Amino acid sequence: MPGVADCAVFGIPDAEFGEALAAAVQPVAAAEIDAAQVREFLRERLAAYKVPRVVTFHDELPREDSGKIFKRRLREPYWADRDRRI
Repeated sequence: MPGVADCAVFGIPDAEFGEALAAAVQPVAAAEIDAAQVREFLRERLAAYKVPRVVTFHDELPREDSGKIFKRRLREPYWADRDRRI
């Protein structure tokens, strides 16, 4: 998507389905995008159930020493008060 430098998609708790999708987006510097624009862009390209329900924006996504996005750090706040974690 224009205006997106990097992103990560991961599962978060959902009362209805057990899990829902969330996206952490790192916008390009000075890009003016919001969650509705991201979801609309994805709706045109993906099935509805694959579009993340939650979209958050980060100045920089956490990375491991190898350079991979550290998804566990992005997921942790959503699963903190849960008995089970995925």
